[in-house]
Amino acid sequence: MEKTLVLIKPDGVQRGLIGSIISFYEKKSLYIIALKMLRADKTIAQMHYNEHEGKEYFGDLIDYITEGRICAMIVGGEDAIEIVRKINGDKNPKLAEMGSIRGIYADDRTRNLVHASDNEENAKREIELWFPEIKL
Repeated sequence: MEKTLVLIKPDGVQRGLIGSIISFYEKKSLYIIALKMLRADKTIAQMHYNEHEGKEYFGDLIDYITEGRICAMIVGGEDAIEIVRKINGDKNPKLAEMGSIRGIYADDRTRNLVHASDNEENAKREIELWFPEIKL
């Protein structure tokens, strides 16, 4: 079973979309392996988004992900990484398919509700970062 990290970002939590977002994954026969609510600190946020460090939007990205509570999940299933990213939709909600989470709920490229790992290597790194208590 493939595993991926999903974050419901502060705007998704604030808007009360946790249940709706989770249902997208469950309807595609994916499993919620672990879930927790937390408020990310700047250290974990910077480690998570380290590939964006030095870019002009890095500070805004860190401020956004640390502004409120998030819902972190390990989602598993066959081809979980690809399926979750398809369900989430394009980062730019104007380009996201209308049936995707971002196509339905998002209206901003940065404040786009969800994050999902983009490949197996990053999924492993991100799961270890957000769920250090879980040994996969």
